Amino acid sequence: MNLIRSWMFVPGHRQRMIDKALGLNADAIMLDIEDGVAPNEKDSARKNIADSLGRDKTPGSPARYVRINAIGHGRMDADLEAVVRPGLEGLVCPKVDTPEEVRQVDAILNDKEPKNKLAKGSVKLLIAIESPRGLFNAPAIAASSPRVVGLIFGAEDFGREIGLPTVREGEARDLIYARSAIVIAAASAHVQSVDGVWVDLNDGKGLLGFARQSRQLGFSGMSCIHPSQIDAINTTFSPTAEEIDYCQRVLQAFEEANARGDGSIAFGGQLIDRPIIERARRTIEMSRSLGILK
Repeated sequence: MNLIRSWMFVPGHRQRMIDKALGLNADAIMLDIEDGVAPNEKDSARKNIADSLGRDKTPGSPARYVRINAIGHGRMDADLEAVVRPGLEGLVCPKVDTPEEVRQVDAILNDKEPKNKLAKGSVKLLIAIESPRGLFNAPAIAASSPRVVGLIFGAEDFGREIGLPTVREGEARDLIYARSAIVIAAASAHVQSVDGVWVDLNDGKGLLGFARQSRQLGFSGMSCIHPSQIDAINTTFSPTAEEIDYCQRVLQAFEEANARGDGSIAFGGQLIDRPIIERARRTIEMSRSLGILK
């Protein structure tokens, strides 16, 4: 699966916002039927989303995911009945605590996909970890189904569960342990990790600082709530020109060393061995998949 850096929440009952989101430069949109939609608007959201999934997808437009209601909740069945159709690329499953919940959705999709003209296994799953129990089980959850493409951190619900104050730290320093654990759990299953939202739309500097911290922690992307946040997220989670240049020079030097029979080299005052080479190769591959390098 290609790297998805920016995941934007879009309330499913707001058709105008869906229309706009389908043409944004976010890597993925999460059409919401869960917390962003009041109970009396759920049916409207299902209809709007179902209609929107049927539209043709243009090259470069966002991947289309739908955030359904919690697994086991009565509303989830109605959500899946409405949105499992051509055009759906994935589901965001909220408040997941156990791998069994993921396997439950997997089984439902195995039944629904062929009935709705979808290839079996084509609907992917982004799993939201939003509780201490979910965090404890996160490695097993990440590995629970081949449909799982990543874990996303639900910071607000998690903060409530552990009793954090209403006003959070600017860069979520109070949640460093949980965020790092999400990254490690995702990496253990070779899936992506998505950090929570930056809620202050007026603080662009704060958004950049938070996104940079997220990338340093190992997150592959970040969720957002407004189009104005997309460019900063995409840029932050993409290799810079300096990183690409360094990786290319490292790889060239390592190839020359290999030709001489050396397994490691000193480059720029640093010992370069196979783990660093693999990271450099991954950076170059990511740059090509994002269209930064040809």
